[in-house]
Amino acid sequence: MSTIVVFGAGGTAGSRITAEAVNRGHLVIAAVRRPEATSYLPDGVRTVTGDATSERSVREVAPDADALVVAIGGGGRELWRTAAQTLVTTLRQMPAAPRIIHLGGGSTLLTPRGTRYLDEPDFPAQYRDAALGQADALDYYRTSADGVTWTYVSPPPLEFHPGERTGHYRTGGDEPVTDEQGRSVLTYEDMAVAIVDEIEQPRHRNTRFTAAY
Repeated sequence: MSTIVVFGAGGTAGSRITAEAVNRGHLVIAAVRRPEATSYLPDGVRTVTGDATSERSVREVAPDADALVVAIGGGGRELWRTAAQTLVTTLRQMPAAPRIIHLGGGSTLLTPRGTRYLDEPDFPAQYRDAALGQADALDYYRTSADGVTWTYVSPPPLEFHPGERTGHYRTGGDEPVTDEQGRSVLTYEDMAVAIVDEIEQPRHRNTRFTAAY
């Protein structure tokens, strides 16, 4: 059994990661900004007020954790890089730091032409700040995260939505995993499976991976 802290446990992705981890017997600490609004989380989850961009919050939950999952959203472009920087700089100071699992953006994956999806001319303007913010976070992990263990997880660039938990998925690196029709699809439920699998059996240390059917 591992102790897993989920920052953003009240959100669409975070709540599913929390449920998946609890159902497998892990101890989960839900670090959220409004604990009173998370009554729908599974029994046995310990809920605390927490913020991945706060060094104080990270220091409070990290010592007893095996993994810190970042599943946050709802902020401006700077949110995700700030969270990455806060986690890395704080954990570097700890003798036995937990691993970081950062649920990032699918738009940072590469198109068949080798460009990022977020750089495509038709990329939706309303998602651009979030996409750039997740790209900033990935760049930070890759260039500045010496001394900690991290994994950045990207969903498919387009078709990522709530749905059925099948327990099946395939993984890739910097390019989307596609089916025979060229589609890259995954549910939030199976992304949760992939993330908890990675915590239980690490295969992608200090790198990015993506998952899809």
